[in-house]
Amino acid sequence: MPSTNASTPARRAIPPVPVLSLAAFAGARRAALPSLLDGADVRLVTSGRIAIGLALRALGVGAGDVVLVPAYHSPSMVPPAHWCGADVAFYRVRSDTAPDLADIEAHVAKGNVKAILATHFFGIPHDLAPLRALCDRHGIGLVEDCAHAFFGARDGVAVGSVGDYAIGSTMKFFPVYEGGCLVSRRHRLDVVLHGAGPGFEMKAALNALEAAFAYGRLPVLRMLLALPLRLKSALWHALKSRGTRAGGAGASAAPALAPSSSDSSFEFDARWADKRSSWLSRTVLRAVSPARIVARRRRNYLELQRALDGAPGCRPLFDSLPDGACPWMFPLLVDRPQDVSDALLRAGVPMTRFGATLWPGVDASVCANSADLGRRLIAFPCHQALDDAERAWLHAQARQALEACAAVPA
Repeated sequence: MPSTNASTPARRAIPPVPVLSLAAFAGARRAALPSLLDGADVRLVTSGRIAIGLALRALGVGAGDVVLVPAYHSPSMVPPAHWCGADVAFYRVRSDTAPDLADIEAHVAKGNVKAILATHFFGIPHDLAPLRALCDRHGIGLVEDCAHAFFGARDGVAVGSVGDYAIGSTMKFFPVYEGGCLVSRRHRLDVVLHGAGPGFEMKAALNALEAAFAYGRLPVLRMLLALPLRLKSALWHALKSRGTRAGGAGASAAPALAPSSSDSSFEFDARWADKRSSWLSRTVLRAVSPARIVARRRRNYLELQRALDGAPGCRPLFDSLPDGACPWMFPLLVDRPQDVSDALLRAGVPMTRFGATLWPGVDASVCANSADLGRRLIAFPCHQALDDAERAWLHAQARQALEACAAVPA
């Protein structure tokens, strides 16, 4: 989620997301926590939002139906319901982001609720058994949103196993340019996917490699591919310039080679609803070590929590990291979020202001907790690709920004 900051950020000094490296393929296959894919029927698609749309379609969501979405959300969670022809209503969340069951019951009482989307925010699994029971009583479909929780369990219950369908975002946890998944442990998936063509396959591979090269990974491969990548860039710029000159300002854009979800857009492009994830993404998913991902994300989260312990004007969203959690990011509640985010952006620190932009009309009158989280929360990367020096730099920069802002009167 982009910041609401208007200043020009420095180049991000460390990778904001996982990037490819040889180390990613070392380590055990069996992780300490269950995977979203374990024991499920799986379809690997190009993004989590496409998976949401497919899950709602599988539940028979259509015109006249209502889909309940958490008031604390990414705007990308809403268009999949509109694609199915449904209306969206927003239910309140508690201060720890768990669903407010009383508010959900009030929405259900109004009628026409066909499906509910429940999210494990930041990779901390919620107990969804009460919500599952509510859905069963009323004949409502439950979509478990595991975009932030590819691995994990709560009270021995694996993420993705409670919902009728579950969705994930592989590009949040694996070093790939695009990717999501639709899974179900309760139903057979009647979804047929097709390849998106050589242009998409090439873009997905090159973008993943270029992200690794930009942060000093795979140096030998970078050297070998230096000339082909320069030629690719020159050809791409030439083609774009030719298209601009030929088409003029009013010309329609050529179809995108990859979904906009890979470039932080909130849009839902239905052209990708029947497309499978790229060959490289599927291969990386099979080849990297899940055990390494889980262990390093937990270690990095706890290290950052210790580094910020006692820092002024902030507190972690969660008091502790549960044993069953594999975090997406480290969420921090900040008293002066705009000042701190400005300082972090100037330093080139990658961060996410999840919920800073909510769907139009969703404000404190709808859910005070969601508005407060969107305003105050800054999330820092804790992914497995961060090396020792990068983590130490992140810790120092985050603490320095917090201390500097606290020293200046508001």
